[in-house]
This record gives sequence, C-alpha cells and structure tokens, in this order.
Amino acid sequence: MTLHSNAAQLVTLAEGGHHGPHASINPFVTGGGALLALLLLLWITTRFNRDR
Repeated sequence: MTLHSNAAQLVTLAEGGHHGPHASINPFVTGGGALLALLLLLWITTRFNRDR
C-alpha cells in the first residue's frame, strides 16, 4: 500500500458516506452556546481573581 492509497482510504472512512453538515446543527446556536460558555467561564474566573 502506498501513502496515496492509505490517504484515500482514510478520507473515505472519515467522510462516512455523508455529504455536507448535519441538517439539525445550527451554526448560530452553536456559536451562541460557545459564547455563553466562554462568558460564564470569564465571569467565574474574575469572581475568584479579585484582589482582597
């Protein structure tokens, strides 16, 4: 087996026979959830990092 044929098999395996993103994943919901999680982590970090 050559490197090219191994890479082609891995690409085929990674695709899984599906084309394009899954229909139920909304990028705005994903990005909003990530932003919310990061803001929550920032708030927690600043609460514990107060000077006394």
